[in-house]
Amino acid sequence: MDAMRLLVFMTVLALSNSANRVLELSDRFLELRGESSWLIMFYAPWCGHCKKLDPVWNHVAHALYGTEIRVGRVDCTRFTAVATEFNIKGFPTIMYLKGDTKHTYTGDRAKEDIVGYAVRMAAPPIQHIASFHHLKDIIAQEDLFFVYAGEKEGPLWDAYSELANIYRPFNYFYSIDAGCMAEQTELEYNPAILVFKDGLNYFFPVPDESEIAENLTVVNTSLADWINHERFPLFTKITHGNLHQLWKINKFLAITVVKESKIGTITTDEDAFKDMVESVIKNNREKYHKHYQFGWTGTPDLANSIAMERLQLPSLLVVNSSTMHHHLPEDPPHHLTPAAIEMFLDSVIAETAPTYGGDTWPVRFYRIYYNARTSLEEMWQGNPVLTAVLFGLPLGFLSLICYSIWCSDIMDADEEEEEPQHEKKD
Repeated sequence: MDAMRLLVFMTVLALSNSANRVLELSDRFLELRGESSWLIMFYAPWCGHCKKLDPVWNHVAHALYGTEIRVGRVDCTRFTAVATEFNIKGFPTIMYLKGDTKHTYTGDRAKEDIVGYAVRMAAPPIQHIASFHHLKDIIAQEDLFFVYAGEKEGPLWDAYSELANIYRPFNYFYSIDAGCMAEQTELEYNPAILVFKDGLNYFFPVPDESEIAENLTVVNTSLADWINHERFPLFTKITHGNLHQLWKINKFLAITVVKESKIGTITTDEDAFKDMVESVIKNNREKYHKHYQFGWTGTPDLANSIAMERLQLPSLLVVNSSTMHHHLPEDPPHHLTPAAIEMFLDSVIAETAPTYGGDTWPVRFYRIYYNARTSLEEMWQGNPVLTAVLFGLPLGFLSLICYSIWCSDIMDADEEEEEPQHEKKD
């Protein structure tokens, strides 16, 4: 009966446009969501970010059509009970729901990222690879994933299972028989855990059995640190969506800053600088991997807000994610060579590079001021008339109010009457 009610509910609430796979949901959703998998966008009609996400959301629905994941959206200004139930505090909010399980999506609002997130959340935390050919297919399709090879028992498997649940929203986790894995690469350990990324594979250095016997938390801690350090490509693209996760790696974050156009192109000079930095990284992976997470961003404002200045393009910025101090090369970017970049990275590790910024209260206040000033400048450049109206009218009213308050005492003050002076008569 419930299944029939759910089917009728979705049929009635589907958008009139048959090409649109997004379901418009109401308060009835709270009763009928059941055990189905849902990917929901909580939005408000007046929200500009929601309007920008709307066409992307339609593409997400098309991509997931035919899977067990139902894609819907809720107007939180009309159906406030739904917004209250899921504690929605901002728009748009993307959430994956299955039964009593709910998880908020925090990545980039691009179709590929959202679809990948939904598929990972709907699948088991650890998926089994049945054969060597299946493994080859996954290698061809996925840029980065983790694999457990061996018997599914013991402290290593338990730790792997626990961490797969934690990091499932961001990465794929698999298991495979040791024999199948041996056809791809010779196992250094059995059982073993590997990460496949950047066209190569790297093993987790399993602790000694004596250490495991003495303290099982050694496995959990060391594996958690290793997965945290390996869950991004060597030279990843840094965006507002993944920056929060990058801070958690507890490494220096080395950002190559260029400007990417709306169609994804970069100028020739900036592209050459980016390629030069990437070559330095690849040639010195063993030297720097322990200390750095490298990446590049095509959004200069992201790096400018960290450095609290308008960086020259292209640029190289290194940030200490623990202290929020940052470092910049002393040489101008167009003078940097591979050798100079290596010297700069070495000086950061040796703590001899000039240090700027930090996380003290004065720096925090200055960062707030810088971001507010930058936003105001962007608004003025984009639409000076609207900016003048938005800020001019409130300031004008405030000035009138202040004038009336401050001048009322002067206007209403009683004029002191001078006492007449009488001449003395002799």
